[in-house]
Amino acid sequence: VQLVESGGGLVPAGGSLRLSCATSGSIFSLNAMGWYRQDPGKRRELVAAITTGGTTDYADSVKGRFTIARDNSNNMVYLQMNSLKPEDTAVYYCNWGWGSSQPYDYDYWGQGTQVTVSS
Repeated sequence: VQLVESGGGLVPAGGSLRLSCATSGSIFSLNAMGWYRQDPGKRRELVAAITTGGTTDYADSVKGRFTIARDNSNNMVYLQMNSLKPEDTAVYYCNWGWGSSQPYDYDYWGQGTQVTVSS
């Protein structure tokens, strides 16, 4: 199993970041994939998801600002984040998921990538 997130950083409010996730075929090829985020002391939330066929879904808090994409040839998932807000600050993870169907906390997760948006 491989989930390696990258691309986070520190940006001012209104800025942009593009996150990348390298996955193993065992997770990627049969599943919808999602980007999750978690602030310390808060539950992990699914903010964007994409099916194998390319249908997307977004949390209301990021709709119109974030775009998820997948490269089926290379088992990669991306999250383009524009118009970033301080409340987007969190550690971002990728994993399989769609709607309420999500991994448990005790399932395998990558190390995540920190996104910090300054006001």
